Amino acid sequence: MHETQSMTERLPEELKTLRDCMRWAASRFNEAGLHFGHGFGSALDEAVYLVLHALHLPPDFPEAHFDTRLTAAEREAVHALIRRRIEERKPAAYLTGEAWFCGLPFAVNESVLIPRSPIAELIEAGFRPWLEPERVGRVLDLCTGSGCIGIACAHAFPRAEVDLSDLSPEAVDLAWENIHRHGLEGQVRALESDLFSELQGERYDLIVSNPPYVDAEDMADLPEEFRHEPELGLAAGEDGLDLVLRILAEAPDHLNEGGVLVVEVGNSALALERALPEAPFLWLEFEHGGDGVFLLDAAQAAAVAPMAQSLLSQRGE
Repeated sequence: MHETQSMTERLPEELKTLRDCMRWAASRFNEAGLHFGHGFGSALDEAVYLVLHALHLPPDFPEAHFDTRLTAAEREAVHALIRRRIEERKPAAYLTGEAWFCGLPFAVNESVLIPRSPIAELIEAGFRPWLEPERVGRVLDLCTGSGCIGIACAHAFPRAEVDLSDLSPEAVDLAWENIHRHGLEGQVRALESDLFSELQGERYDLIVSNPPYVDAEDMADLPEEFRHEPELGLAAGEDGLDLVLRILAEAPDHLNEGGVLVVEVGNSALALERALPEAPFLWLEFEHGGDGVFLLDAAQAAAVAPMAQSLLSQRGE
């Protein structure tokens, strides 16, 4: 493959320190035309993360120590991981088995999307000003994947009961693994459910969801790195609205008075606005980047539900 022709069998002898290896890896990543959209904004950011991981060092390892020298075994470990990133085109988190979200570590594998939602900013702010954190008693993370959003919410709302739900049994198993990892068995549970199908009678103060929302055109154009992620977690029909319309139609039956619904729809935001032009979506803005996330309070969600249901009926769903 042309991407790997520049990779030597061993790390070049001139590379002695962590900093040397990080710079070299970033250069090789750029040369190979890798794509960075899974938590890292650049080749250098991802190179730093992977070099530190290969050496069993934490992501916040002090830069003051980047000029320390590597042993021969450490150089081999770094080279092996860098080669895998280029040859396999897997996102870094699938190579390390770990991703970070809201400052928390999560186990990940190829049965779930890699955590990267801008909803992290809302969680860190306690969803203020739309919710009073001390009054949040129940939270639902719909289409939870690894469980990262719901588990981060459990840290933000330590008195709240949190449900994580997903259609994929493999995702539910991984969510349980992360629940145990964070010692939240008494506060958080994970269950297999096709959206709200197994949640009859359950009501929440906050429903938050990062569901599949990629439309057919964008699915066809995804870079190779994204094709390692499960299609079940990405694809949402021709216009990207298959899941979000169902969520909008059913959510009011599961929201407490004064509760809010927060949903990420990414690039399908324009399609959603065109489909439901009268819906009072509040499109949220983020300091650290990201868009396509709307908020509805319980009363607004109740008003939008019949519109969504009517559209679903027209679409034969």
